[in-house]
Amino acid sequence: MKRPLEPFRIKVVEPVKLVSRQEREKLIRAAGFNIFKLPAEKIFIDLLTDSGTSAMSDYQWAGLMQGDESYAGCRNFFHLKETIHDIMGYDYILPTHQGRAAENILFSTLLSKNDVVPSNIHFDTTRANIEYLGARAEDCVIEEGLNSELKHPFKGNLDLQKLNQVYKRYGKNKIPLVCLTITNNSGGGQPVSMENIRQVAEFCRRNRLLFFLDAARFAENAYFIKMREKAYGKTKIKQIVKEMFSYADGCWVSAKKDALVNIGGFIALKDEKLFQKLQNLLILREGFPTYGGLAGRDLEAMARGLYEVLEEDYLSYRIQHTAYLGNLLIAAQIPVVQPIGGHAVYIDVKKFIPQIPQSQFPGQALTVALYRQAGIRAVEIGSLMFATKNPKTGRWIYPKLELVRLTIPRRVYSASHLEYVAEAVIAISKKREQLKGLKLVYEPPFLRHFTAVLKEIE
Repeated sequence: MKRPLEPFRIKVVEPVKLVSRQEREKLIRAAGFNIFKLPAEKIFIDLLTDSGTSAMSDYQWAGLMQGDESYAGCRNFFHLKETIHDIMGYDYILPTHQGRAAENILFSTLLSKNDVVPSNIHFDTTRANIEYLGARAEDCVIEEGLNSELKHPFKGNLDLQKLNQVYKRYGKNKIPLVCLTITNNSGGGQPVSMENIRQVAEFCRRNRLLFFLDAARFAENAYFIKMREKAYGKTKIKQIVKEMFSYADGCWVSAKKDALVNIGGFIALKDEKLFQKLQNLLILREGFPTYGGLAGRDLEAMARGLYEVLEEDYLSYRIQHTAYLGNLLIAAQIPVVQPIGGHAVYIDVKKFIPQIPQSQFPGQALTVALYRQAGIRAVEIGSLMFATKNPKTGRWIYPKLELVRLTIPRRVYSASHLEYVAEAVIAISKKREQLKGLKLVYEPPFLRHFTAVLKEIE
């Protein structure tokens, strides 16, 4: 199996240490079997998230030294604004400290109680920000996107028929916006086609609905369009990106992903009146509109990272690097979401450990096993993160997909690290019948996976 070739050299290294199996056992129990509560220094390979975990380039680090820390009107804001306008075409920019802050400001302005927001699949903070306001998040991904084994090129696509059904059920006045997550994180990091983006935009324009992109991984999505959508095979990534955003009224971005920074986000949009409304709330919650909860140096690193992520050599490597881990697992007959997504490999837990029911959080059980086995931290995207209780019947509603995400930070781990991860998963698969389910001891009212305490079922 061909190893991906890194289009960069390593200048700085950070030591990592594999603590003993005995210590890992103590730590996971002390953490209430919740991998979020483990100390980062006790993790050998951290695949919890690709958010804010990228390695910045020398060009970005140099930009930090040019941070203008003026309270209002810092030069780095104007560099960021020019960059976003050049890449995405939007005139109005509001920086935020990260993506969930952008979601909070956008939804708090647009949503009322009992409103509905359709998407392909909402991710955890998006759904939580919607539901916290008393609104409803409706998932409308195509059926192919719910079949982990099916090799469809754009499994992140939104089903127009499902969207139309939601529109007919709730009506225009209850749908303040439609959004598309690119790539579709909760569905296996799967891309959305340009054709689908265009079709959703046309539906929204025809029905006078706002259309926004949740665009944390916009460049990876653009690369998949270039590779898989015939009409774009010879189109430059920057042109694909510009077209993607041209169809939407705006976007929100967690810059901690494709902008290759450790902190940051923004809202970008076309409409000045909506911009002014959002700006007022941003001042209240994040800070002045030209810094939005960030230092000037962070704005500069973000502006530089947004250009770096468009480099085709980097994107080619990034997609191949992720696929390398996926292909190692496929070769060992580990059930994963196929085709492999852009930022992570997703294990299909229902197939991997079918003996543990969703009521006993099998995805979380696998993340615990990975830490015990090899000091690896991954994240569950399944029943712990997304299961909800029907308020009328009291019964639990479980997500159709039960996944464990092996999320690969950008420019951080080598192919050897990925081989180590694959070996650990394969070792667990040989004794998977020994894995135990979990039960909740404590859960908060929302986003419970971050702080829940669990206990193994003996």
